[in-house]
Amino acid sequence: MKRFIAILVAVVFIASFGAGTVFAGGAAEDAPEQVELLYVEWEGEIAATYVAQVVLEEMGYNVTSTAIGAAAMWEGIAAGEADGMLSAWLPGTHGAYRDQTEGRVEELSPVLEGARIGLMVPTYVEIDSIEELNDHADEFGGEIIGIDPGAGIMAAAEEALDVYDLELTLVESSDAAMQSALATAYDAGDWIVVTGWTPHPKEGRHDLKYLEDPELVFGEVEYVAAVVRQGLQEDMPEVYQFLDNFYWEVEQFAELMEWNADDEHGGPYDNAQVWVEENRDIVENWIP
Repeated sequence: MKRFIAILVAVVFIASFGAGTVFAGGAAEDAPEQVELLYVEWEGEIAATYVAQVVLEEMGYNVTSTAIGAAAMWEGIAAGEADGMLSAWLPGTHGAYRDQTEGRVEELSPVLEGARIGLMVPTYVEIDSIEELNDHADEFGGEIIGIDPGAGIMAAAEEALDVYDLELTLVESSDAAMQSALATAYDAGDWIVVTGWTPHPKEGRHDLKYLEDPELVFGEVEYVAAVVRQGLQEDMPEVYQFLDNFYWEVEQFAELMEWNADDEHGGPYDNAQVWVEENRDIVENWIP
């Protein structure tokens, strides 16, 4: 009897273990592989990350998306604490972070091309260059309205203060607070200068322009790339290939950014689900 029980226990154990290792679509059917994505809270990156999460979940993976500062995002992936991101602004904005993590991360294909950063003003503001800011410092309230201090664009803005010897103060804020200050000033016709980037939904709400940057402190046109941890290709080749395939153009997801910025719509995850369902022709090109 004891021998029979021992055999029965062994059979149950083997059956249970085997049931948990039946794979479908690159992930375990009963125990999906975990994918950890990081992102910076910029509108384009929020949209891309949650769309990626929705598609990866459809492919059979268990996905967690976490908002984090830019420096921590790069270091987290370099340390292998997360699998990847679709938030690398290169070659300028995140160039220093790429240098610091060289050899510990892998850059994949661009997610988006034609990205840009700089200082922006409403089109009714009667200056066209960063060099003119000092002459109108009082009209701008002596301030440049920025976002969170860890962002690459804030480092560039700090450099611009030195390069152009600006007499304005860079105000640390957040994307949401910057947008609120811009909307208030715009509605009143007041002069305001903010840290800006493309793509961003504020460009669809207001008539804005970049101030010319003759010293190229903010760099030229950039691209946004996917970056992953070392070893992801071997560990999860399907996820690696999906992130490498992910590419879209601003006009393809501009509406999604507007949904995310509108309180009347759902959250970024719910909006991403709707977008994926309505854009199957784009999504199918990403899936290995």
